[in-house]
Amino acid sequence: MLVKEIMTRAVKTITPETRLQEVASLMCLHRFSGLPVVEGDDKLLGILAERDVLRYLFPSIEDVMGGMSSLDFDSMEGDYKKILEKKAADMMTPGAITVSPDMPILKAVSVMARHNFRRIPVAEGDKLVGMISLGDIHRAIFMKSFSGS
Repeated sequence: MLVKEIMTRAVKTITPETRLQEVASLMCLHRFSGLPVVEGDDKLLGILAERDVLRYLFPSIEDVMGGMSSLDFDSMEGDYKKILEKKAADMMTPGAITVSPDMPILKAVSVMARHNFRRIPVAEGDKLVGMISLGDIHRAIFMKSFSGS
């Protein structure tokens, strides 16, 4: 089975200019763990994941080395509102790792496992053509095993 047979083609994307407030809203309301960042004709620039947003709330290594007891975690959590003023370009991970539509799904799983991804963009060159998740792959293998094909 190939990636193109089971990938999601209607992918919600954002642009580098998308405000983090909109990104966070999409992530929370639709349970997206990450969104592809594109420009123009679906040229994939990178990914903005929940962990990219939340990492700005973590204490710096200097803060940790200075002693956890002096850290005000409630105050750090309050900084979330400041983050929402930023744009996707400020926090995205550029140069997304992708799989191709013609890749076997188990090879896609190996790429995902190597990078600890639950989902990955599907691209032809630098053009986003879909997304595939571990759930998509698991479901496809499960359905195939019971369909007799």
